[in-house]
Amino acid sequence: MQTSTPVRLSVSEAGKIFGISARTIRRAIANNEITYIVVHGRYKLNFESLLKWSQSSTTVRNKRDKAGIGQFVEKWRIKNTLYSPNPDIIEKKPDKKE
Repeated sequence: MQTSTPVRLSVSEAGKIFGISARTIRRAIANNEITYIVVHGRYKLNFESLLKWSQSSTTVRNKRDKAGIGQFVEKWRIKNTLYSPNPDIIEKKPDKKE
C-alpha cells in the first residue's frame, strides 16, 4: 500500500494560488478552518484543506475563480479531439438491477 504525501503550501503561496490576501488565510488559520503544521516557525498549509475551505466561502470561491488558479481552467480544456477521451472506448458499467 502506497501512502500519498500531502501537498503543503506557505501562506504567501496559498494567497497567490487562490487569489486572496495572506491576511485572509491567517484569519482562516486562527478560526481553525484550515489544517496546517509549523515548520521552522512558518505555517505549512494542507492543500486539500485549503481547497475545501475555498469552496465553502462564496467570496473566496469567487476570488479563486477570477484572480486565482480558477482563471486558467478554461485554457486547460482539451480542444483537440484526437487526444480527448473517446466515449466509444470508455467502458460502461452495467446497471445493477436486483
